[in-house]
Amino acid sequence: MTTVIPGSFAAPIEVRGLSKRFKNVDAVTDLGFTVPQGSITGFLGPNGSGKTTTLRMILGLVKPTSGTSTVAGVPIRSLVDPARTVGAVLDSQSLHPNRTALDHLKVYASAIRVPDARARQVLALVGLEDVAGRKAGGFSLGMRQRLSLATALLGDPRILILDEPANGLDPEGIAWLREFLKGFAASGRTVLISSHILREVEQTVDNLVIVSRGSLVYQGRMEELRKSQQSRLLVASSSPAALATALAAKGIVDARSLADGRLAVVGASLELVESVAAGAGVTIFGAVGDHIDLEQLFLSMTAGQYVAGASPAAPSGYGPPQTYAPQPGYAPPGYPAQPGYAPQPGYGPPPGYPAQPGYAPPPGYGPPPAHPQQGPMSGGPR
Repeated sequence: MTTVIPGSFAAPIEVRGLSKRFKNVDAVTDLGFTVPQGSITGFLGPNGSGKTTTLRMILGLVKPTSGTSTVAGVPIRSLVDPARTVGAVLDSQSLHPNRTALDHLKVYASAIRVPDARARQVLALVGLEDVAGRKAGGFSLGMRQRLSLATALLGDPRILILDEPANGLDPEGIAWLREFLKGFAASGRTVLISSHILREVEQTVDNLVIVSRGSLVYQGRMEELRKSQQSRLLVASSSPAALATALAAKGIVDARSLADGRLAVVGASLELVESVAAGAGVTIFGAVGDHIDLEQLFLSMTAGQYVAGASPAAPSGYGPPQTYAPQPGYAPPGYPAQPGYAPQPGYGPPPGYPAQPGYAPPPGYGPPPAHPQQGPMSGGPR
C-alpha cells in the first residue's frame, strides 16, 4: 500500500502538450503524460527520441517551444525550495575532478542550505562512505553515478528525476539501485527514470511512458501493456507442417515455423495443441510459453525510428543503390574514354610525364622562372 505524504499532490510530475523545436528539428512534439505518486515510472525511447530534452524542460533547463510541465503542481521555477522537492541526475560527468566526494557534497549542501552532516548521510545511503576523502577524478563511472545520486538526495526530496542512472554500474550496483528506488517509492515518494537498459527497467518500474520521435507511444502500467500482447507457445514436434495444418482446421491460423524447427502458435493452450497433435498423429516433443518482455514490446513500438537509411524516398531503409549515368567524357585512368570525352581545359600530366594526346597547357601556364643565380628549380615546389 502506498503511503501518502501529508500535503502531497495528485500528480508529482505532469506534462501537457510539450514541444521543443531546435532550428529545423522537432525534438519533442505535443508530448503529454503524468507520473503517479509513489511510483517508479520508466521513461523509455531510443536514443534521440527526446527523453533528455523532455527532462531538461521539466527541470526548467530548456525553454519549451510550446506546452507546459509542472512539478508538485507548479512550474519548477515557482517552487520555493526546489532542492527539497525534486532531486535530479542528468549528467554524472560534471563532477570537479580535484574535489573529494565529501567536499563536493558540502558545496551543494551549502548552496541549498542543509547541514554539512547531511553530506555524510547521503554518502552512506549510496555506499560511498569509505571513499568520502577520495577525489572524484579517480572515481569509476559507477562511483560517479552514485555520487551524483547522493547530490540529488541532499535535500531529502520527494521526487527523483534520473537520466540513465544505471549507466556504468556493475550487476551488484544495479541490484542495489533497484532496491533503493523501490524503497524510495514505497515511502510514498516518486521516481521518473529514463533508460535504454530495458531489461533492468522491466524489473524496476511500475509504470511506463514510451516515446518515439519525440511523441508519446504508450503510457500506462507495465503489466497492462504486457497483457495486451498475445503470448506464443513454442512447440517442438515430429511434423510442424502437419501440426500447423491440423491447427488451421480447428481455426487456429496463427502458427509460424521458426528457424530452429519449432512452431510458434498464438491463441491456443498447450492442452489444445496436444489434443490436436494427437488427432493428427503428430508427436509433441516439448512446448514452452514465449515470455513477452519489455524489450520485445519496446522494439515493436519504436521500430520505425531508427531504420538504417530511412528517407522519404525509401522509408523502410536502404534500397538498391542509385544508378548514375556516366558523366560525359568520363573515363578512369587506363580505360578507354567514354564517348564525348575531352580533357578539362588546361589539364595535363605533372611535369616530367609525357603529355597526353591533345593536351595543351592553359594560357600563361608553365614551369616557374629560373632563379638568376641558382638555375632552374627541380624537384617541384619547396
